Amino acid sequence: DVQLVESGGGSVQAGGSLRLSCTISGITEGDDYRWFMAWFRQTPGKEREGVAQIERNDGSTTYTESAKGRFTISQDETKNTVYLQMNNLKPEDSAMYYCAADRGKGMGFIGFENFGYWGQGTQVTVSS
Repeated sequence: DVQLVESGGGSVQAGGSLRLSCTISGITEGDDYRWFMAWFRQTPGKEREGVAQIERNDGSTTYTESAKGRFTISQDETKNTVYLQMNNLKPEDSAMYYCAADRGKGMGFIGFENFGYWGQGTQVTVSS
């Protein structure tokens, strides 16, 4: 089974930085699909929002508008840990952040709505 465990959340003041980590296990590589990892966030009463995505094989990345310029998704050499570096944090970035994974075929990134494996989340609180 695919398992994801997030860490690194906490409380910071506006303008500060945090780095979230997600450790992945149970991934099986295949010839006809690729694995994608992503970070999402959710605040109470709102839908979960995709933030950034990385293709596990070649490390290519994509970001939603809310993350561009301030957040960076990356992975370590083993490809078993995915990071989200968050800089210049704002109070509106406060949310529960989730790591997710899934497979895709064909060209390009998979849609954020297609992720089916999830971690438990880590809370990020940014105070003004």
